[in-house]
Amino acid sequence: MAGLFTPYTLKGTTLRNRIAVSPMCQYMAQDGLINEWHRAHYAGLARGGAGLVVVEATAVSPEGRITWADLGLWNDAQAEALRPVVADIRAAGAVPGIQIGHAGRKASANRPWEGDDHIPEGQPNSWRTIAPSPLAFGPGLERVPQEMTTDDIARVQGDTVAAVIRARDLGFEWLELHMAHGYLAQNFFSPISNHRTDAYGGSAENRARYLFETLKAVRAVWPEDRPLTVRLSVVEFDGNDAMLGEAITLLRRMKAEGLDFVDVSIGFNTPEAKIPWGPNFLADTAAQVRRETGLPGATSWYISDAREADALVRDGKIDLVMLGRPLLSDPHWPYHAAKTLEVENPAWATLPPPYAHWLARYR
Repeated sequence: MAGLFTPYTLKGTTLRNRIAVSPMCQYMAQDGLINEWHRAHYAGLARGGAGLVVVEATAVSPEGRITWADLGLWNDAQAEALRPVVADIRAAGAVPGIQIGHAGRKASANRPWEGDDHIPEGQPNSWRTIAPSPLAFGPGLERVPQEMTTDDIARVQGDTVAAVIRARDLGFEWLELHMAHGYLAQNFFSPISNHRTDAYGGSAENRARYLFETLKAVRAVWPEDRPLTVRLSVVEFDGNDAMLGEAITLLRRMKAEGLDFVDVSIGFNTPEAKIPWGPNFLADTAAQVRRETGLPGATSWYISDAREADALVRDGKIDLVMLGRPLLSDPHWPYHAAKTLEVENPAWATLPPPYAHWLARYR
């Protein structure tokens, strides 16, 4: 029976364990370029013992950034800056992954610790936002986006494919398309933010069209032997019970088109959501998605206890555990989890030799 420290193979990629670093924006880039902050951050997480390290949400275009300080992959200079990060993650024994996305109506915002709100139009680091429909998110993010034309849709899908090609050529082994958290792809999927009356709005099938078309376009350029995954919001917690069923239907179609894995998440598409925060609160939903789609999957959000994380894997609810804040608090969480779970030689099972030598020798 697989547990937290059982290796995991998907397509041609093998992770040393079932612990994955969830993509967490650092908001420390300039002009989309990675820098020494990111290099130290990702190398440290990889050295901490995770099996998979997914680089934070990386924008496919300047307009697709959440904030002016987001990473980008819309030009070759940004790609070259990322190359050492891929090497650092791999050298530490982890698999390098990346999340690709577009922020939609939540773009052009201040960094979270500087307001987390839209920067007024005309101000430095502000730009036009776009979305399926001219509907603002709400308090703090009140700018009304420009409704996308079909040409805009094709352009963003082309930008996405170009970014994926750069990620492919850099050697990233795990690709996650960001289709969650109130950003552009979910703006299309959710009836909260999509009031279109053309082929991209209305029915669940039409609202899923942008996501499905994007997945198909990416599948055509992403190597068959590397996992192609999505992070998808499957529940809004807004009283609309239809979304989970619609998400499962979409994921079945995506699986038939070549999707390999789903990271199950929540909406963040409306300030009216009543999210039932609590330990492992999405685990049962993720298990349902896994069971009804046949896709392997993961989830995150308030998973922090090693024994509980191990049980989620052993019980077959999820295949990987996506961790965010626990790894920021303790990059060596995998080592401490291995000790808690009484893994043989926990230091050597999780840490690089310069650390493992000392921790295993003097206990």
